[in-house]
Amino acid sequence: MSAKPRATGPGTQTGNVIRDSAMGLIPETVDEIIALNGHVWRDSLVPPSLLEIIRLRNARTVNCVFCKSVRYDVARRDGLSEDRAEMVADGYEDSALAPREKAALALADAYLNFPAGMAPDGAARLSCTFQPAEIASMLVALMTFNFTSRMAVSIGGMPEEPLPITEVSLAISTS
Repeated sequence: MSAKPRATGPGTQTGNVIRDSAMGLIPETVDEIIALNGHVWRDSLVPPSLLEIIRLRNARTVNCVFCKSVRYDVARRDGLSEDRAEMVADGYEDSALAPREKAALALADAYLNFPAGMAPDGAARLSCTFQPAEIASMLVALMTFNFTSRMAVSIGGMPEEPLPITEVSLAISTS
């Protein structure tokens, strides 16, 4: 893919990673996307560290350089260290992540690769680990993370090299 963006952001920097992207060119729509992102983080039925783990799995799968470099402050406060974030890589099944985190990552992989194709043992582990409403909450989060990261990748201009890890405040990112 070309390193040259097909569309760039609005030119003014607000400090909001979504609003400052090319999505900021459609302010009426981006306001709703930002509101949805805020609801995902504030109203989730699973802890922020678990949301961050599935968000990072999505970022790796879509290869969104920007998304891979962001860490939400609420997830950090909830205990997600950089060492744990690194375990989201392929092979997470054999990592030191908790069984609940591994089940959430299996859900993310199924959603991102073939939603109807989760293996029966994975589906059983998921249903034993999470309540149906928690699974639905994670799927709404994954949908949100996926469409914003795919937009970022599709718009072009993605850096070739990894970016430094940047902590983003939920208060800044959703206003």
